[in-house]
Amino acid sequence: MVEFMIPRRGMALPRCLFSPRNQWTIISSSISSTPRRYQSTSPAAEHNDNDNVPSSYPPNVESQKSSRWTALKSAKPFSEFLTDTFNRQHNYLRISVTERCNLRCLYCMPEEGIQLSPPARLLTSPEIVYLSALFVSQGVDKIRLTGGEPTVRKDIVPLMKSIGELRSNGLKEICLTTNGISLHRKLDDMVEAGLTGVNLSLDTLDPFQFQIMTRRKGFDAVMKSINRILEMNKMGAGIKLKVNCVVMRGVNDREIIPFVELGRESPIEVRFIEYMPFDGNKWNQQKMFSYQEMLAVIREKYPTLEKVQDHKNDTSKTYRVPGFEGRVGFITSMTHNFCGTCNRLRITCDGNLKVCLFGNAEVSLRDIIRKENNGEPVDDATMGKLQLLENAKTAAQINDEGGVVNPREQELLDIIGMAVKRKKAKHAGMGELENMKNRPMILIGG
Repeated sequence: MVEFMIPRRGMALPRCLFSPRNQWTIISSSISSTPRRYQSTSPAAEHNDNDNVPSSYPPNVESQKSSRWTALKSAKPFSEFLTDTFNRQHNYLRISVTERCNLRCLYCMPEEGIQLSPPARLLTSPEIVYLSALFVSQGVDKIRLTGGEPTVRKDIVPLMKSIGELRSNGLKEICLTTNGISLHRKLDDMVEAGLTGVNLSLDTLDPFQFQIMTRRKGFDAVMKSINRILEMNKMGAGIKLKVNCVVMRGVNDREIIPFVELGRESPIEVRFIEYMPFDGNKWNQQKMFSYQEMLAVIREKYPTLEKVQDHKNDTSKTYRVPGFEGRVGFITSMTHNFCGTCNRLRITCDGNLKVCLFGNAEVSLRDIIRKENNGEPVDDATMGKLQLLENAKTAAQINDEGGVVNPREQELLDIIGMAVKRKKAKHAGMGELENMKNRPMILIGG
């Protein structure tokens, strides 16, 4: 089976493409002697170094050690702009690409709906690609596209392909957070465009309950998307699949065991999420089903449940039932925050940078990008005229060589750096979050 793997420093990712004949083929990749820009030498950045290499590369222990030592000696410090005052290095960027969604989930969308922003206020595809390139130039190696529901964006596949071209600049992962309703129709094209991971939101395995929780039909379409991912992975697609389930007391807490059992014979990681407060979702502490309570429910049925070693920047605490193919995770934002190892930044659909999901401080990147275009949205022609992509990709290189970075990119990096430096050690507690003004989840991008 062919697998996507995060490579050792200096190794290019093998690209796995889906052919019209439903067969997976490997497009050969090469080994470069040049280490990736801004690669951290911290233990967290090295935890994938022991992954198996593709079968086309015969193991050579001595050459691997030599190559690794060379990379370590020549590795450059992580970007100061993306490092906060607590020395957290932010190499993971989440970009909301639409405010629209084809579901109305109870915990995400206010019952009365939301006021959609005028199209001119939203980031255009060239602007999204430009920001992606700028962040990648500073060390971001993982980008996740979110929403709203990203698959409802008409140009989502071409957009993903454009971002995927940043792999030559250091990007390793392109992921998607989705409700799965439309995913199965676009999945093959997305994998060809570079998709490596899917977080799929599903809060119930009961079609009737699904309609209550989402205020829409569509359960069968979601399951079709899950099954398609599993089918493609059997052919070697290597898509990292995680099913996210927000657990609410008295609503779906009785379904914890059925979700765990999804992984009995399938390599699915189900992640249970503590119910979190956002504008309009009528959160209260009584509805929140805590991580410890979930753990107790599972251990009552499966007492041999065992802990799995987590990586430094993991948002979930991972477990497994011996004999099961899948895993179980818990995202414990309310009872056991993981702020100390946070490496995530968010860009909202209207171009604001959020350094914390629960923080209400935001700064506009969109307005800086549009300055040279008289405040108007940037299209493909303007992007070429202003040489946005070229300047974004070379910003880090110019800085390294002692040159002067273009004023536009320098202003953006300064703004980003100041926002990152203001990031707090941890987010507010439950009592404060309940009353804190923040966007509805659908306008943040999850």
